[in-house]
Amino acid sequence: MTKLTGRHMEFELFTLSFDEYLGMKGFLGKSIGERRAEFEEYLRYGGFPRSLTYDDPEAKAAYIEEVVAQVVEKGIKARKKVRNVSTFDRVMTYVINKFGAPTSLTNLVEHFNNVEGVPVKRETIAGYLRLLESAKVLYKCERFDLKPRRSLRGEEKYYLADLGIYYACNTDARVSYGPSLENVLYVYLRSHGYRVSVGRIGKFECDFICRRHDDYSYVQVAMTIADRAVEDREYRPFAYIRDNYPQYLFTLDPLLQRRDGVRHLNLADFMAEEGELLTP
Repeated sequence: MTKLTGRHMEFELFTLSFDEYLGMKGFLGKSIGERRAEFEEYLRYGGFPRSLTYDDPEAKAAYIEEVVAQVVEKGIKARKKVRNVSTFDRVMTYVINKFGAPTSLTNLVEHFNNVEGVPVKRETIAGYLRLLESAKVLYKCERFDLKPRRSLRGEEKYYLADLGIYYACNTDARVSYGPSLENVLYVYLRSHGYRVSVGRIGKFECDFICRRHDDYSYVQVAMTIADRAVEDREYRPFAYIRDNYPQYLFTLDPLLQRRDGVRHLNLADFMAEEGELLTP
């Protein structure tokens, strides 16, 4: 590593995007169903390429579990010599299960010390999170306040590098659409070169502020806006944005609307067609 310093370039690799997932199924001669059904499978099992070679759900699950176990055991515990394996496992499991939720070191320390009765220091948890990030198990998405236009430390969210990680670590395979849709879009945007933050606009939150070069976009994500109250809630943060950068609402609704200049797009279609966020 020392000898290569200054003489190498690093390229980050991601698991399969939804478009690549469909392409891989076609390449393997697998039948491709209706897009919404395929997208739900993608949300459940993630995009580890070899998992598509397995038709049996139990074999697929066993493969994904083994991949995740190898990353954790060999990529983290053995290489970094984690001393308190039990505490590390509990922190990792907690953060994986809370993916997409607002997280802070203060809240994590309080939870483990006061709720789970596990004495652990702030520095220890911070170190564990850095290990999970460096092993590409988690991505940290920091919060950005639009009014003072500055990053807010300690109020980040963590997303999974692949949703198969959640599937491998839980016996409940049901899809939680809210955080899952955020997660796949976050990873998709990262893989397309966007810098992504969680946005704060006064007391409101915008799911993502996306930047590539000098262009910005604002993004909200929801499963559906069929309910009027949900629709109003998802559109509300856009009303407090004072610039002219593009605004997007991603849902799984088949019928799309136009409201207040916001681009309403179907997330499965957007990802299947390798969509891009438009510049102003």
